[in-house]
Amino acid sequence: MASDWSDPRPMSPHLQVWRWHATMASSILHRATGIANYIGAVAISVWIILLAFGAEGWVAFLFEGWMAWVTRFGLIILTYCISYHWLNGLRHLVWDFGKGYDPAGSNLRSYIIIVAAVIPTALLWLNLGA
Repeated sequence: MASDWSDPRPMSPHLQVWRWHATMASSILHRATGIANYIGAVAISVWIILLAFGAEGWVAFLFEGWMAWVTRFGLIILTYCISYHWLNGLRHLVWDFGKGYDPAGSNLRSYIIIVAAVIPTALLWLNLGA
């Protein structure tokens, strides 16, 4: 069966067609950090439930020896995810008011938010270590 499609461009754009830019990366990172926030909330809830039921052995396992480094790394990543998701959510709130849609400014703000999320993460974890 012959197709009437004569346009040489693809019918449905795909990641191979689009040029990567900061706003696209920011959107994907926003979704990924949202998923990570859900997973982190479940993990912290399970940890609190273990504490409530007196399973100190499991909790001690997470915070002693080599596993302490894995746990700390996971908590630092979760803190970054929360910071990024919150800051990018503020940008979405500004978009809801019809502001900040210019492509150049949107890309710049995407870079700023990706980097700026490190600041609250670092401040929190440097203060916890002191």
